[in-house]
Amino acid sequence: MLNQVVRSNDGFRGAQLAIAALFCILGFQYGTWASRLPVLKAKLHLTEAELGLLLMACGVGAAVSFPLVTILMRRLGSRRLACMSALCLGLLLPLLAAAPDYPVAVLIVCCDGVAVGCLNVAMNAQGAALEVAYRRTAMAKFHATFSGGALCAALLASCINVLTPSLAAHFGVATVLILLLVAYARPGLLTEEQQQPAEVRTRQKGRRTFTMPSRVTMWMGGAMVFGTVTEGAMNDWSALYMKDVVHATPELAPMGIAVVSVMMVLARVFADGWRTRWGDGRIVRVGSALAGTGLALALLAGGVVPALIGFACVGLGIAAATPCIYVAAARQGSEALALVAAMGTTGLLAGPAVIGFIASAGSLVWGMGAVAVSALLVSLCTMQIRWMAPTDA
Repeated sequence: MLNQVVRSNDGFRGAQLAIAALFCILGFQYGTWASRLPVLKAKLHLTEAELGLLLMACGVGAAVSFPLVTILMRRLGSRRLACMSALCLGLLLPLLAAAPDYPVAVLIVCCDGVAVGCLNVAMNAQGAALEVAYRRTAMAKFHATFSGGALCAALLASCINVLTPSLAAHFGVATVLILLLVAYARPGLLTEEQQQPAEVRTRQKGRRTFTMPSRVTMWMGGAMVFGTVTEGAMNDWSALYMKDVVHATPELAPMGIAVVSVMMVLARVFADGWRTRWGDGRIVRVGSALAGTGLALALLAGGVVPALIGFACVGLGIAAATPCIYVAAARQGSEALALVAAMGTTGLLAGPAVIGFIASAGSLVWGMGAVAVSALLVSLCTMQIRWMAPTDA
């Protein structure tokens, strides 16, 4: 019995590290090219509008990848799809560095978005399968690893920029690191036989035509949209709120996004323990309610300190929402997971722009109020989902 427990722990740890490598790859790859946007802008002689469209191309590629992801998940399974899409992400970096003009760069970034959509679904399917196979929570830590990958990308960009301004050299080093991570991850990923029953059933139905998503899947998609709107808007608008509304000093203004980011990482590190104790449903409902209520009270109070406290509530409360929703969607099958992931990408892409329109029509306070409402809607949507009990999860 003791030997079986040891082998089980070793198997869980090996698969956990392999899947974490996938999350790290996604954060690292995006952070790599996003950190060199000023160089790309100068190299391709882009205007601000053209740069915005270049960024949007990645989100559009990820959002429209849903039909392709559904087909590939059926035919390849999450293990092979994760490795193939991660390899594509690594190889696209040198192509982007060598892009001769703007249209080619847009095409490459759009392809990057499709690969991001594929890897996003495949790695979350692997994470959900790991939790089912070993009856242990792990998804929140995986999403924290994504943030760690983006941080590593920023640090690497700073270090290489000290040595050489060459975009090709930087992206070449990043590609090598991504390929090494893929080689490390592949042997430890879960095989088809180890996948959760929901995914296996979906794979076995691969010859059937596409079916309409269920009501529960649509509620999950809605919760994911509102959750990613909250995350994306806080990243894009918190610093401006600190500067223009509560009149924070230039030194304090960036602390808005810093507080949100730090609280999200910390919450995701500890959230798996919370999920085991209280269950996914309660964590998402209480957390999103805390995020919406805390931000709303901060907006009503005004001032720098209330704003920072409200932003901390958002980071703490919303951090575990998307990991838990991914797990719930994966239990419905790969089609549900792909749809929910695509809807989340749409929210992340469109949310900050919608908040900008609201701010333009009224004020940034009203825009941030819409973010608070979005967080509360996550809680309302998830009330329509039947979550697994903590002991079953």
